[in-house]
Amino acid sequence: QVQLVESGGGLVQAGGSLRLSCAASGGTFSSYDMAWFRQAPGKEREFVTAITWSGGEFYADFVKGRFTISRDNAKNTVYLQMNSLNPEDTAVYSCAARTDTVLISIQSPRRYNNWGQGTQVTVSS
Repeated sequence: QVQLVESGGGLVQAGGSLRLSCAASGGTFSSYDMAWFRQAPGKEREFVTAITWSGGEFYADFVKGRFTISRDNAKNTVYLQMNSLNPEDTAVYSCAARTDTVLISIQSPRRYNNWGQGTQVTVSS
């Protein structure tokens, strides 16, 4: 019942910054857990960060101190601020939502029942 559309990806030099947005439509955004995942060529999808409906934040170890997730419920949008980017961050970044309660790890892609199409982030060295 919710549609997710990512934007803000692009090409950035190592050490630079980028902000991704995920706009949601349909349903009640303020009640959803939201997350960002990424997938590099030849690799499995991996958890990046998540924010619960109540504002709790969770981060993968490899982005702690560099990335920040936030949400604006009035705009039905979740953001991913990425700083100090390095070439290893190159991937397709996808937004995901969980619209109800489920007993699955917040870091597991199986937790989420709605996905966007993704936006490409490329970091050059």
